[in-house]
Amino acid sequence: MQLRMTRPSSYSSAVRTVILTADKFEDTELIVPYFRLLEAGARVEIAAPDLDPIRGEHGYVVAPDLPIDGVDPDGYDLLIVPGGFPDGAPATVRDMPTAQAIARSFLARGKPVAAICHGPWLLTSSGAIRGRRLTSFWRDGVPEDVRAAGGLWQDAEVVVDGNLVTSRWPPDLPVFTRAMMAMVDAYMRSGRPDGPLTETPAVGSTGF
Repeated sequence: MQLRMTRPSSYSSAVRTVILTADKFEDTELIVPYFRLLEAGARVEIAAPDLDPIRGEHGYVVAPDLPIDGVDPDGYDLLIVPGGFPDGAPATVRDMPTAQAIARSFLARGKPVAAICHGPWLLTSSGAIRGRRLTSFWRDGVPEDVRAAGGLWQDAEVVVDGNLVTSRWPPDLPVFTRAMMAMVDAYMRSGRPDGPLTETPAVGSTGF
């Protein structure tokens, strides 16, 4: 099924989001955050290795907005990394030097990062999670890779550590999305700082 992503004529929020993914992504982990952000008035763009349509695990087909190599992290406030098949989108994205650099930039500058399932693989490959608390899918070697990269892996439906929010799999999406929205809200209220948030995100917050 070809999914024609909604493009509003205007946006009520200043928030700009980029989703890094590739072929064989997990459908709900891309679609649910995408439409939740659109509902809040944010601009959301999907970046993939190239502009060819990409297919999800469950058959949804999405046309990317731009190639990952064309992403300027300075132009976005939120980075989302969905999961997917172990040999699919997460493995493809984690091996891209540009994607690794984008993740490092967001993490180092205190910009919100939201990764779910196998998505944290990119964060391990970025070399920027030493000492950070996070979760992920609990199989396929993801927790082991997190620990090998110096991360502190936890088995929880959502883990929030500064500007980083992570979850394990699609059933965690409700709390993952709430935590993501709260983090972006705190970031924007703090004036888009380069560095740690000056306001602690309240997970009960649902919008900007």
